Amino acid sequence: MTVASSVDAREAAHFGRMAAAWWDPDGSSAMLHRLNPPRLAYLRGRIDAHWGSDPAGFTPLAGRRALDMGCGAGLLAEPLARMGADVTGVDGAAEVIAAARAHANVLAIDYRVGGVEAVAGEVFDLVTSLEVIEHVTDPGVFVHGLAAALAPGGLMLLSTPNRTPLSRLAMITLAEGTGRIPRGTHDWHRFLTPDELTRLVEGAGLRVRHVQGLAFTPGRGFYLSDSTALDYFVTAVRD
Repeated sequence: MTVASSVDAREAAHFGRMAAAWWDPDGSSAMLHRLNPPRLAYLRGRIDAHWGSDPAGFTPLAGRRALDMGCGAGLLAEPLARMGADVTGVDGAAEVIAAARAHANVLAIDYRVGGVEAVAGEVFDLVTSLEVIEHVTDPGVFVHGLAAALAPGGLMLLSTPNRTPLSRLAMITLAEGTGRIPRGTHDWHRFLTPDELTRLVEGAGLRVRHVQGLAFTPGRGFYLSDSTALDYFVTAVRD
């Protein structure tokens, strides 16, 4: 079966221009570096809850396949590999994948250029796609592609900004307006609400198990929250 590409060429070109500075915590991807600790904390919590792994263990994903769709230069794919997973990372920007391969060093991560079509016919125990769905050509097709890649009993985690006045102010007016995020990174009209994303996930045959907000304050930075007004995670499973 042919799977439609989820890659928006303009979005891929935009992120490709950021590739050289992806691993610079003070560069154009600085916001992603600040997002990473709370999103890794959320991910680890969901992994432990789903598979009953020891929260103090170092390799809760040993023996499992993981897919990071829209992986960028590996900010999430590398920690997944260190957690023991056999990781495949896919991104639409060839320049970003080149940066990911160069940074991986001894980590054996299978990096590929493309979208959901790059893993057609394959299945993974864990599927992640964080801060990506707002950049794809068709969110519904994208979610169906991710769901098709999820093995029975598997776990899928998505995150994305909510389409609210707060996200417009914080991410477009302030972050992009002051250059903290490169201009043109986000289109507020393409943000999805939790209800919209839940419908897409359930329409793809999965069950939403958990929703968690991601908030920000200048003094605290990004942190997990009950509020989904700015950004949020969705955890889904294939029963």
